[in-house]
Amino acid sequence: MDNISSFGIIGGDKRQLYCGRSAIDDGYGVYISGFEKCGTMLGLINSDLKSTVSNSDAFILPLPVSKDGLTLNAPLADDIIQLDELFDLIGEKPVFCGMKTKLPFGRDNIFDYSTREEFAVANAVPTGEGAVETAMLEYDGTVNNSRCLVTGYGRIGRVLSDMLCGLGADVTVSARNLKDIEFIKAKGFHAVFTSNIIGKYDIIFNTIPCMIFDAHTLAKTASNALVIDLASMPGGVDFRAAERLGIKAIHALSLPGKVAPKTSGIIIKNAVYNIIREAKL
Repeated sequence: MDNISSFGIIGGDKRQLYCGRSAIDDGYGVYISGFEKCGTMLGLINSDLKSTVSNSDAFILPLPVSKDGLTLNAPLADDIIQLDELFDLIGEKPVFCGMKTKLPFGRDNIFDYSTREEFAVANAVPTGEGAVETAMLEYDGTVNNSRCLVTGYGRIGRVLSDMLCGLGADVTVSARNLKDIEFIKAKGFHAVFTSNIIGKYDIIFNTIPCMIFDAHTLAKTASNALVIDLASMPGGVDFRAAERLGIKAIHALSLPGKVAPKTSGIIIKNAVYNIIREAKL
């Protein structure tokens, strides 16, 4: 990382600010733009875009980098930042962002930290904690002793099911293959195939990004349940059907940034560092 001594943090939410603060603590220079609404949070002072670009060797942009493919995702900025203008200013300097497929163009100097496996694994913890927090706020009973279903035994499903067990919930986990079913049983959880979910539950957590809970499945499993969908858009729950059936369903997106921006910012920073080392930037 000898070629990079300073980062420009442009746009995003509190995650990016904590990312910048952590980079400063590591000895890097950090310049920020697009945070006019934050004042001097964490001791970071907002600069104009041209100053940030000229003073920085590399740039860390938000997750997602854009929501509309035209402008930077910068909810804390006073002004709209156009993507084409920003990247014209940056030129050939390295850029690290989340979900770069949202960009209307591709360049060799753009790297996507959100596709990193270590990034996804690390984010499973704040996602799991956020899911539990959502359940505690929205469910009328306690998580302890509740019948919980977690659909999917991927990174989030594994972390979340362990957390629920630690709180004393009666945990069922669904999976699509026999290997995962055996792992679920070995952990002491009830196991069901995702294609054949049965039973009535108090709280349901979906982690699978495809339609799992259609009207028929909701009626079978969730008539008196709180349903929390953790899957990325479009999710795995038919929310119109849930409303029609009187089932409370919440699409809990981007939980790491909402419940643990400090940890999430450090996770972004670590993924960027790993890219820099591997690409020898």
